[in-house]
Amino acid sequence: MDFEEHAAKPLLARFGITVPESRLAHTPAEAEAAAAAIGSCVVKAQVPTGKRGKAGGIKRAATPAEARRHAERIIGMEIGGWTVEKVLIEAQTDIAREFYAAVIDDAASKGPMLLFSRMGGMDVEEAAEQDPTAMRRQSIPIDVGLTDAMARSVFADLDLDPLAAVALEKALLGLYRAWRKLDAELIEINPLVVTGDNRIVALDCKLTVDDGAAPRQAEIVPLAAPEKRTHLEAKAAAEGLKYIELGGSVGVLANGAGLTMTTMDVIAHYGGSPSNFLEIGGEAYTKAKTALTILLENPNVKCLLVNFCGAFARTDVMADGVVTAWQDLKPDMPIFFTIHGTGADEAVALVRERLGVEPFDLMDDAVKAAVAAASGRAAA
Repeated sequence: MDFEEHAAKPLLARFGITVPESRLAHTPAEAEAAAAAIGSCVVKAQVPTGKRGKAGGIKRAATPAEARRHAERIIGMEIGGWTVEKVLIEAQTDIAREFYAAVIDDAASKGPMLLFSRMGGMDVEEAAEQDPTAMRRQSIPIDVGLTDAMARSVFADLDLDPLAAVALEKALLGLYRAWRKLDAELIEINPLVVTGDNRIVALDCKLTVDDGAAPRQAEIVPLAAPEKRTHLEAKAAAEGLKYIELGGSVGVLANGAGLTMTTMDVIAHYGGSPSNFLEIGGEAYTKAKTALTILLENPNVKCLLVNFCGAFARTDVMADGVVTAWQDLKPDMPIFFTIHGTGADEAVALVRERLGVEPFDLMDDAVKAAVAAASGRAAA
């Protein structure tokens, strides 16, 4: 779940991080009214993507009328594939210095990591190119958490005013607490600024929360930005199916996310391209006809590859659902099966008898046949 700035920064404030006064506006008139209440402000496009400033989606305004003019230009813009539907009217901040701070999931240390750079307010990649030593990294033991000493270590050499140093330490500790309490995968502030009076203020926030934590984070889930979905993805989501539309021609149906992704990787390995991610593990096998209907609506699909591997789930039950749906829908394309695990003998017999199709013993052989069929050539 991604959170736009207007939703993310109030969450930061809960953890003691200072954010500017702001108001959300959906129309130029609302922007003008907000600016009248706030004073000199910044008009900021609200979309769940970066590089808003470079796209012209962030403008300073000295008067309410100027804020309205900026809002008129920004609302309706396309930024990173998103249409701007609202703007944040935020009080201008007296900036003395700019930093970058984030807490991320770190694969190498298998835990959280604090990132801090004295070069904020620009792309992190550009900052790293200018000065490879600018980004500081502090691994955080998950059973200990971020300590005062760890937080201070990333900025100890920056010669900050004592008041600013204390405030910055507090902000970094709050950032880690937010990462932990919100089940975040990423929480990033750029820029995190020192003001003229040595306060520390977050002028932006990018927040991504683990989808799997939605039940624990029920309070904030409604604040998340809507997912950008294709028509078929939205249709599948409404049916409770996990479907992602891709650009290839080999339709994929498997039980379990891991097996589905493995199947997609093997398709790519043999020179093909999957048309989708679609797994029907668990109770989703009861939705085989719905799943197939959605998958086959994609005109790029030239064949279907079914990969079932059962442990507790029975492959014959899953295969029965797919075969029944295939017989009902009668698609004019080849279908390939590879089936292993619980109920595999029954599943193979079922596919053979009802569809006249011989499942492959090896997944690699099934994939190679599907890739060849999608490309219009015979399998090697």
